[in-house]
Amino acid sequence: MRLNIAVELDYHFPQPTDVLLTIEVAQLSDQKLVEDRLRVDGVGPLRPIAGGDGIGQRTWMEANGPFHADYRAVVDVERPADGLIGLEAVPLRELAAEVIPYLWPSRYCEADRFESFVEREFAGVEGGAKIAAMCDWIDDRLEYRPGSSDTTTTAANTFVAREGVCRDYAHLLAALARAAGVPARLVSAYGWQVDPPDFHALVEVWLGGNWHLVDPSRLAPIEGVVRICVGRDATDIAFMTSFGPTDMKAQSVRVDRGDG
Repeated sequence: MRLNIAVELDYHFPQPTDVLLTIEVAQLSDQKLVEDRLRVDGVGPLRPIAGGDGIGQRTWMEANGPFHADYRAVVDVERPADGLIGLEAVPLRELAAEVIPYLWPSRYCEADRFESFVEREFAGVEGGAKIAAMCDWIDDRLEYRPGSSDTTTTAANTFVAREGVCRDYAHLLAALARAAGVPARLVSAYGWQVDPPDFHALVEVWLGGNWHLVDPSRLAPIEGVVRICVGRDATDIAFMTSFGPTDMKAQSVRVDRGDG
């Protein structure tokens, strides 16, 4: 599937501010970057650095006053829908060093608070079947409601409120998976058919010795997801991190199918 991505960000920085921008498509085996272009106005020199786990790219810059970023990309996604049923959980003692941090609680994914609930609610199923059951539970219990959460909302908050947006769904699934002993990391992505169009958050779980994409919000087909970066939670995958006051003027994200 070929996807065309267009992003425009219009912000204002009232004083010189260091900014870390993360909106470029990651170059991975299942998503081939055909072409892309990033143009940023109103900033100092751009300094690219590697993203977390070596996936994607972040870019440092200094912004002051009007700021405009324009990003365009064409991507060929070659990824079949990834069924979870039949995938086995890797025993904890056999986990590779690089996935172990994704077992631990983090700022937005308080996995330790869900251990008793997971043991009780999802008893009798293991591996991919357990993750699928968690997705069904989230889909049944939560209402997708834009504006119902903010940057302080954690997985525990979402569990109680029973509502949220894609990042809240992703935080909750990651917390539940970690509580079950399955490494889970947050993914920032572009998603075809996401409505309303925006940056999208979903999850990768470590099963059968590989990472597998899961969208607990079910807003985008897995074969229509283009990854940007990964991390422990929303702290690590923000599309823009500003180390100073910031005013948003306008923002748009568009993902269109380019092969009919």
